[in-house]
Amino acid sequence: MKIGSILTTRGDWLSPGNGHHPIVISSRVRLARNLAKLPFPGWAKKTERIRILDEIKPEVDGLAQMRSSFSEHLNELSALEKQVLVERHLISREHAAKGMGSAVVINPTQAVSIMINEEDHLRMQAITAGLELQKTFRVIDDVDTALEAHLDFAFDPELGYLTACPTNVGTGMRASAMVHLPGLVLSEQINQVINSVNKIGLAVRGLYGEGTEAMGNLFQVSNQTTLGENESQIIERLNKVIETLVQRENQARENLLETKRPMLLDQVGRAYGILTHAYSVSSKEALNLLSVMRLGIDLGFFPEEGRILINSLLMETQPAHLQHLSQQKLAAEERDHLRADIVREKLKDLPKPNKNKLSGGQAAGPAPETQ
Repeated sequence: MKIGSILTTRGDWLSPGNGHHPIVISSRVRLARNLAKLPFPGWAKKTERIRILDEIKPEVDGLAQMRSSFSEHLNELSALEKQVLVERHLISREHAAKGMGSAVVINPTQAVSIMINEEDHLRMQAITAGLELQKTFRVIDDVDTALEAHLDFAFDPELGYLTACPTNVGTGMRASAMVHLPGLVLSEQINQVINSVNKIGLAVRGLYGEGTEAMGNLFQVSNQTTLGENESQIIERLNKVIETLVQRENQARENLLETKRPMLLDQVGRAYGILTHAYSVSSKEALNLLSVMRLGIDLGFFPEEGRILINSLLMETQPAHLQHLSQQKLAAEERDHLRADIVREKLKDLPKPNKNKLSGGQAAGPAPETQ
């Protein structure tokens, strides 16, 4: 499998399906593991990292879950190709900075991604559509079990799995959900909600994780510690918080419809007008406008069939995707023009917003699946 295949296929987690939810876009579970008696990647010499890679990668490539996968050493990928994988949430920004001695293996559906020699020897993640944390954990737990049968992981009977960062010691698990919260942002409640979530030991981050901005009203909510709780307890606690966030977002949307309906209609109408007529759109502006369009779909302002299109554009309009598509180096202004051209073309058949169909009912639960 070549990297071009990744660009021409949409990850399963972006496609509406059984796990589809109008507010929770995806669930992700990541496990950190290290080989026993070997230095963590940050302390390992180049020869040691290569040795670790040579020990781990054949086992990963041989997994039943990773048949026909994209498997590549990072020093064989260009900086642009690595950034595309970051935009697809398949590797971390930290892993993209790696070279010799590091690798990535991604299954064909892009549901499972395994980073070798990131901060830890192994960073394994599964990602699925909607709020499906338990299901997502089972997927990556099967991968972990299969690898542990052949690799000697660093494990302490009292502490659990040993990791490069102390906050990952224990289960080594980070569970997260990507949530779309335009209602809370538009009603200016988002900071209060984030502070409340932080106080109960969970983290709220931007689109690409720690240290990134929450563009497009997209937030990642995850556990912060892994010691002292087992995987089921962590996931159960996170699930409850996500469900509460969904309730708060639904309430915010209903309040906006009741008290600030003209403002909401104006936001959706402006987003549609700009995206279908503009000839230059920045990355940040596109994400924010597409977010409003997605809200319009949730509320019935646009047909449900437009959801998969908007989901795809959230990814395809990112800078590295545009650069890779053009097959030439583009200045920021040139990317903005290309982005606008792509969005106009993709949205040309989307009907104008129908304010007569706008109602709060569809926001309350999962929307119907696209046929």
